Amino acid sequence: MKQFNYTIKDEVGIHARPAGMLAKEAKKFKSEILIEKSGKSVNATKLMMLMGLGVKCGETVTVTVTGEDEDAAAKAMEDFFTANL
Repeated sequence: MKQFNYTIKDEVGIHARPAGMLAKEAKKFKSEILIEKSGKSVNATKLMMLMGLGVKCGETVTVTVTGEDEDAAAKAMEDFFTANL
């Protein structure tokens, strides 16, 4: 299991466009990727659930990656968050 925290820097948080891009990125991996905020955890491949978290600028999420390609998936997720959120 790999895990990291990330504080959202995008002014509008995880809204439709970046949530869609995040779900698409997460689907590239076999590992399960979970995004957690305030004790609520959702699968990163589920667009509507991601948006339902209501993550805003300045809030911190925890990303947990578990599975056979977790090293590559965790690295890709960290890169994605840094570049897009």
